Amino acid sequence: MKKIPIGISSCLLGEKVRFDGGHKQDAYIIGTLGEYFEFHPFCPEMGIGLSAPRPTLHLVKIDQSVRCVGIKNPDWDVTEPLRDYAEQQKQRHADLCGYILKKGSPSCGMERVKVYSNNHPRADGVGIYAEVMMRNNPLLPVEEEGRLGDPGLRENFIQRVYVLYRWKTLLAEGISASGLTRFHARHKLIIMSHDDYRDLGQLLAGLTKANLVQVAEQYILQLMNTLKKVATRKSHVNVLQHIQGYLKKDLSPDDKAELCEVIERYRNGYIPLIVPITLLKHHFRKSPDPYIEDSYYMSPYPQELQLINQL
Repeated sequence: MKKIPIGISSCLLGEKVRFDGGHKQDAYIIGTLGEYFEFHPFCPEMGIGLSAPRPTLHLVKIDQSVRCVGIKNPDWDVTEPLRDYAEQQKQRHADLCGYILKKGSPSCGMERVKVYSNNHPRADGVGIYAEVMMRNNPLLPVEEEGRLGDPGLRENFIQRVYVLYRWKTLLAEGISASGLTRFHARHKLIIMSHDDYRDLGQLLAGLTKANLVQVAEQYILQLMNTLKKVATRKSHVNVLQHIQGYLKKDLSPDDKAELCEVIERYRNGYIPLIVPITLLKHHFRKSPDPYIEDSYYMSPYPQELQLINQL
């Protein structure tokens, strides 16, 4: 499979674009994710014509508005140029399947960026460029490099990237009612691991040729919002037990007991998710099921990423 296009803050790739003339190269992003993602770097501050190094910027609340201004020179306001730059990149952003932002940046921070009011900071802001970019692309999985150190957040982000990539592939091939229905069926168990899938199923129940485009747009927006909720160990156990039900006529009493024990050990945190999934795959190789075989749940992304080894 070709590499998936991902937007990224340029400094995370080692480009010397930061205010101090340095970078924040991230070894995991370059070394591991770089095997599967094609990175498209953006530096909004350089994009609006600033140099590196440059005077430091920060976010300040002025009246009811948040502005990006110079620390030493508060009259230096780059808020509108940063917003304009985000709008100018709209087409490039539309081609992406995910975006990794630089934590804490007044231009690129996804959340909890310091906003100063009367010289007192509150970590409740969003970078000026990032805010516009995310508003223009509500489907886009977005994460910060610092949060990718958390196994659950990392897996959640990469899983959403692959779901959006498959969606864009479906659109490129030409969406149909049958194609949309199969897309949902293949992701149903993944949805179940995040939240209740019935709302999405009910949405598709009213699908017709006349409302296909409208329903498809509503479906993918609702799906991507649902997947933002990080899957829990409890929800994965529910899915594993649901999948086990497809083997009830094929497992010997000993095999069933072993599988139940492995799922219970996962529930109690003694083993990672990869263990029950590997055992389930073993049983389905001997007793194939078309629905399970077509589902993405047990193979949601390349196994070399080893994400579920840590869940």
